[in-house]
Amino acid sequence: MLPSYCWRGSFENAEVNALHAEAFRTRLYADDEWNWAHHLDRHSLGWVTARDGARLVGFVNVVWDGLTHAWVQDTMVTGSERNRGIGTEMIAIVRAECQKAGCEWLHVDFDDDLGGFYLRSCGFQPTSAGLIRLT
Repeated sequence: MLPSYCWRGSFENAEVNALHAEAFRTRLYADDEWNWAHHLDRHSLGWVTARDGARLVGFVNVVWDGLTHAWVQDTMVTGSERNRGIGTEMIAIVRAECQKAGCEWLHVDFDDDLGGFYLRSCGFQPTSAGLIRLT
């Protein structure tokens, strides 16, 4: 079955927290520790949900400066559904929605092992960037 995608789709906090814990191999945050709706409302241009029926199988957040720059944040696909094009389709939706919003640039940071996904599959171009570890 092909997933359904939705820009600014509805979600339950617990299901995104569970997907986040799986995708990034972190602990599962409790609802009172991290509230996705609260943070998305304050900082995001939007997000994409991918569902197989009622089950959330993918999610990506898009933060922005409110004008011309947007950033892909927290691209997540559940392990059992990876390599099916879900992430690529979510990024295509992000790109189209950012263009509709008047954004001129879409940024993404990623670990080296995700270069093939972002550069080849999604069409990002490599750039130079800087990073300072704060902890």
